[in-house]
Amino acid sequence: MLVLFLFIFLLLLFLFKFATAYGDFTLMSKKKPKHELIEDKVFWITGASRGIGEILAQQLASLGAKLILSARDEADLNRVKSQLKGKHADEAKILPLDLTSGEDSLRKVVDEAESLFPDSGVDYMIHNAAYERPKSSVLDVTEESLKATFDVNVFGTITLTRLLTPFMLRRGKGHFVVMSSAAGKTPAPGQAVYSASKYALNGYFHSLRSELCQKGIQVTVVCPGPIETANNSGSQVPSEKRVSAEKCVELTIIAATHGLKEAWISYQPVLAVMYLVQYMPTIGYWLMDKVGKNRVEAAKEKGNAYSLSLLFGKKKAV
Repeated sequence: MLVLFLFIFLLLLFLFKFATAYGDFTLMSKKKPKHELIEDKVFWITGASRGIGEILAQQLASLGAKLILSARDEADLNRVKSQLKGKHADEAKILPLDLTSGEDSLRKVVDEAESLFPDSGVDYMIHNAAYERPKSSVLDVTEESLKATFDVNVFGTITLTRLLTPFMLRRGKGHFVVMSSAAGKTPAPGQAVYSASKYALNGYFHSLRSELCQKGIQVTVVCPGPIETANNSGSQVPSEKRVSAEKCVELTIIAATHGLKEAWISYQPVLAVMYLVQYMPTIGYWLMDKVGKNRVEAAKEKGNAYSLSLLFGKKKAV
């Protein structure tokens, strides 16, 4: 009887923890970042002018990191730098970057990045820059949108990686942190092209790690679900529950410094769907097939695109 009671208690505790989780089980078991792997290390952040990239810069600076901040808008990068606090905040470097500029231009940017802190070079490359259009049906995606998404999310990011990796190999160490998406792990109705670009990133970087891990190259792929940032806080549906950008960044830093190969960050129901698709794909894909049409309609009407009610019908606009 006591064993049965203990089993029921542990089961209820597990269900409660899972229902209230905002990350996968491995990530949630790591409580704090490893400061010794951050302090005095060089972090190069793309997409650093706003959103998650800006908060990454703030948190890493406060932990004693040396920073290289990249994005297209130099003025915004200078604004971000001016607000940093930490022992190396004044040393942060601004490096404008256009991921669509082609290999020759990106090669020059990589060479410059490696020269900014010549005693160490780039220790961590955080691929945060991304291109995303508003949700739309797969049949409404234009060739222009397809090309724009892949030029930034895939081709530019991979080219930058390919050019930077030889420097890391010569030092025998380097760590790529890739801000992917839950849309790179599960079907994402209304975001087919964005989802495809993130699947491509996941495949490339997991393969890169498998090839080069014995030569000192580490990769952490981070897959956030719905995240609340300053960019979307005014437009999101009130009933949507999103992980804050600050918490997402905190968990990303924890994942990277603990050497996690992949980390999921999201509240329910997205986290549960990720588990289903990963471990019970037949059920997971069936569930997303039930949701798909309703999710696209909810997105068009600016309703909750992450609600369980989509299983039974579209969520009306709020």
